[in-house]
Amino acid sequence: MTSPRLLRVAGLVFAACTCISVAACSDDPEVESDMFYGPSADIGNGTVRTFTTVDDEGNPTVVGIRLSEGTMDGLPTADEVPPKMLMLDFPDQASGTVFDHVMMNWNSQGHEPPPLFGKPHFDVHFFMTDMSSVTSIDPADPDFATKASRLPDAKYIPADFGLLPGPPAAEQAVPGMGVHLADSTENFVPGVYDFQQTFINGVWDGRYTFIEPMMTREYLLTHPTLSQDVKQPSAYQKSGYFPTKYTIRYDDIADEYVIALEGLTMREAS
Repeated sequence: MTSPRLLRVAGLVFAACTCISVAACSDDPEVESDMFYGPSADIGNGTVRTFTTVDDEGNPTVVGIRLSEGTMDGLPTADEVPPKMLMLDFPDQASGTVFDHVMMNWNSQGHEPPPLFGKPHFDVHFFMTDMSSVTSIDPADPDFATKASRLPDAKYIPADFGLLPGPPAAEQAVPGMGVHLADSTENFVPGVYDFQQTFINGVWDGRYTFIEPMMTREYLLTHPTLSQDVKQPSAYQKSGYFPTKYTIRYDDIADEYVIALEGLTMREAS
């Protein structure tokens, strides 16, 4: 999630895909077999790259990003205008998943609403739609408000997820992203909520379109080990491998921060 006033399509940075197969890291209990890397891009003093792992039959089991140690340093301390939105393809081995690409950005001043998400942090959007569809989410579209207000049928939205308290969907819509949904069981109360990491979902024009982990730089520097279930909807709009786990960890062998969607399970559209 990023403030609408900061988003401009001109700020998108597209990374070319380069896939590499490597042996899976031994300290990752979720990896069954091979790991494949997608493209990388510079951020801070380091790089970020996408990856997926597959089992012995070639089925995807994990998708995610890996940030080198240097990404925590050399980050802008003021918001870039236009902001740099890194757009990263997944390796071909992730084609069976519902995910098309990752959009990642660094929010040096946090973003709206500041009382909740005002800390410096990273947004990692795992998009289920292609890049052209994402960049077409533009307030210049005369149907922008209508598309923003058109939420998916409730059966396609994971349990407990809905709009953040505040204005209607059309006013919460973010150009180049869509409408963000948050887990209502989290205590999103200004002055009470202590943002370290959270798990957002996104929709646009009646479609369930992305999954978005958000985490502060401060939180990542603690080298956390987080594993939590991904709440599921009662039905799915498209067929493919969906995640059942969300993890954040630090890989001591590779000196990389890992943000991953794991336990990928085949779901059929209904």
